[in-house]
Amino acid sequence: MGSKTKFISVLGATGSIGVNALNVVRSYPDLYRLKYLSAHSQADLLIEQALEFSPSAVSIGDADQYDKVKNALPGVEVLKGRAGLLELAARDDVDTMLNGLVGSAGMEPTIKSIQAGVDIALSNKESLVMAGDFINGLLKEHKVNLYPVDSEHSAIWQCLTGESSQDIKRLIVTGSGGPFRTLPAESFDNITVAQALKHPNWAMGRKITIDSATMMNKGLEVIEARWLFHLPAEKIDIVVHPQSIIHSMVEFLDGSVKAQLGIPDMKIPIQYALSYPRHLKQDWEQLDLAKIGTLTFEEPDLKKFKCIQLAFDALEQGGSVPVVLNVANEEAVYRFLDGEISFNAIPELIIKAIDAHDFLEHPNLDDILALEQWTQAFMKRS
Repeated sequence: MGSKTKFISVLGATGSIGVNALNVVRSYPDLYRLKYLSAHSQADLLIEQALEFSPSAVSIGDADQYDKVKNALPGVEVLKGRAGLLELAARDDVDTMLNGLVGSAGMEPTIKSIQAGVDIALSNKESLVMAGDFINGLLKEHKVNLYPVDSEHSAIWQCLTGESSQDIKRLIVTGSGGPFRTLPAESFDNITVAQALKHPNWAMGRKITIDSATMMNKGLEVIEARWLFHLPAEKIDIVVHPQSIIHSMVEFLDGSVKAQLGIPDMKIPIQYALSYPRHLKQDWEQLDLAKIGTLTFEEPDLKKFKCIQLAFDALEQGGSVPVVLNVANEEAVYRFLDGEISFNAIPELIIKAIDAHDFLEHPNLDDILALEQWTQAFMKRS
């Protein structure tokens, strides 16, 4: 990548992806310069990050924390609220915007950055789940690169390097199976929030950890893979791999299979998205296959993990269905986290929202944003 300094904005800097991204930047200060940072409500951590990295501007989502951030960072431009986040996303004086935002709120910032001509390192899978076709059109129009940050999509991306798309038989997205892989289905109604938040392999935010427990994260990743790699749903499969060492695979027409392996550490795919096409040297923990010993694989249980089938169905139906699926899932997860609904109610409420909405074949951005609001309102009264 040469010695040119790459200017980066990190949206969602205080979340798990953002913190890991800053660890990568910290290790290569000559290659990366942080220009913009955003946080939703963790003002103290945002201030700490800004004091270390000296960005030109920061944005705090919680307007009540604006004065605190402003007073702590003299000489730094401080923006606030949703408008401040979108303004940062729309700035064109960075090389790459890393979108580490959680949920549907991350979609519009992705679009703003593409329209500004800025390359995207995308962790926010909801962007492509909700607006994949629309975003792909924008990427072509603005000649912008989108680099996947999810470990699964980063793995597929690496496996496809140098290959012809016409030789692909299928993509194989791996998943750990989450904390309830071996739990009997009859016990699912009694699952507690604390149990669902105990992921066996990954340290992630609360929302994505619940998505891992329901395995909706795999369903969303299938939809994202469809738009990232331009393949239909019938060429994308899921396999459960409890050790989380193989991050995904690609099978080719001649029967050969390529896999990308590594320890479960998000710094690896984050760094690759920022340093592509280089695999830069790092001193973090290395993969020791002899120490791991055994890698195992199994089919996902679609009867137990209903959200996987919901995602495949949404992808097949297309149009507005993935938008409603995504937003309804988000709202249901937060209701579960707040103790309002049971674990098993999550897929049930998603089905209700999909069935109740007015289907659109080709939603534009205004349609998608309106559907987001409709689904949020529907879920609050369901």
